[in-house]
Amino acid sequence: MLYLKRKIDAFLSEWKANPDKKPLIVKGPRQVGKTESIQRFAAENYTSVITINFVEEPKYKMITADGYKAADIIKNISRIDPSKRFIEGETLIFFDELQEFPDIATALKFFKIDGRFDVICSGSMLGLNYRKIESNSVGYKTDYEMFSLDFEEFLWAGGYDDAFIDDMLTHMCTLTPFNKLEMSVCGELFLNYCILGGMPAVVREFIEKGTFEGSLETQRQLIADYKEDIRKYADGMDQTRILNVFQHIPVQLAKDNKKFQISKVASGARFRDYRGCIEWLNDAGMVNICYCLNFPELPLKGNYDETKYKLYFADSGLLVAMLDEEAQEDLRANKNLGVYKGALYENVVGEALVKAGYQLYYYKREDSTLEQDFFVRTASALIPVEVKAQRGTAKSLRTLITSDKYEDIHYGIKFTAGNIGFSDDIYTFPYFCAFLLKRYLAGEQSEKL
Repeated sequence: MLYLKRKIDAFLSEWKANPDKKPLIVKGPRQVGKTESIQRFAAENYTSVITINFVEEPKYKMITADGYKAADIIKNISRIDPSKRFIEGETLIFFDELQEFPDIATALKFFKIDGRFDVICSGSMLGLNYRKIESNSVGYKTDYEMFSLDFEEFLWAGGYDDAFIDDMLTHMCTLTPFNKLEMSVCGELFLNYCILGGMPAVVREFIEKGTFEGSLETQRQLIADYKEDIRKYADGMDQTRILNVFQHIPVQLAKDNKKFQISKVASGARFRDYRGCIEWLNDAGMVNICYCLNFPELPLKGNYDETKYKLYFADSGLLVAMLDEEAQEDLRANKNLGVYKGALYENVVGEALVKAGYQLYYYKREDSTLEQDFFVRTASALIPVEVKAQRGTAKSLRTLITSDKYEDIHYGIKFTAGNIGFSDDIYTFPYFCAFLLKRYLAGEQSEKL
């Protein structure tokens, strides 16, 4: 099976090379490739790999019967399966589907103290059980959050190397427009990525076949699996509400005012009844929440209204899979995004920001038409980010930059279908550059110092 190179690969190598490493917990939504990447790394780097999957083999939940010390757990694993080999310094113990048995996190402290074996845990719905895991293993673990493929990983999958990506960044940093061929190639690749999303199963199929054939079925199966997870892991009454919110995201994103309105989910629905549902979907890694700032100024943390937010899918492919049949057909056959154009590009840019490590914030002034899609920050500045579906002026962006009211804002960034440009303190980049924004800003900052 075609292996897709991922960013976690380099992280795992660095983790293994650290002589003082702690047990590692890899968390992220289901089916983003966690198990596959860990198993490949394990096979290439260890003489013995002990894999314990708490979903497939629930009997292993008994391994803590004699306590959480490493020696006791190893003894109990050996009792269940005497063929497992524990070789000091050459063994990786991989606890998979950690959400089924979060108690095992208590043992991480003892494995760190014991020091003879490397330990990696992984799980999909971890956000939900994470408070328990956190309290059981604080100070004795390293966390890594994994997402579906970002555009850079999608480019790697298509055979494009780091030099290709470095060249894109150079274009941004020097404000050199892309030539016609570059615009055409990158634009086509990015549109494919928008339609497919970054789920490994979908991307792999596309790379192997070279067509969209089967991609929709795979995406729809993922949606079905997510809904199954909601039924399985959401306790009690909330299931219907969570499913309702999940189903309503595409409809609300397609509107001009993309703010998520609970009142549209069900008649008489109120924020306080649904608050836990939004957090549940966020914790499960299914959605990205973009909160409305009280005022566009630093610091961002604590400076937002938790009752006003936009909801984006954590993977744009899931948004596409939930569109109606006609939109699907048009999208795949004609690559026409229709009424969902603005929603899709905004979703993809939001997703790129989250995958680069940003939290999402927007701003809408109550007493005017001033509205800004996203904000990111550097050490000293707040930067408004606009995602334009149509060509045209970014009025709100200009107001934020020129008005004396917003003293943390000095310039803005606009993502469009067009080429690189700069005027009136607004830097314009093609959509396909969004994944490079953090690196671009880091370069900008070092030049200004």
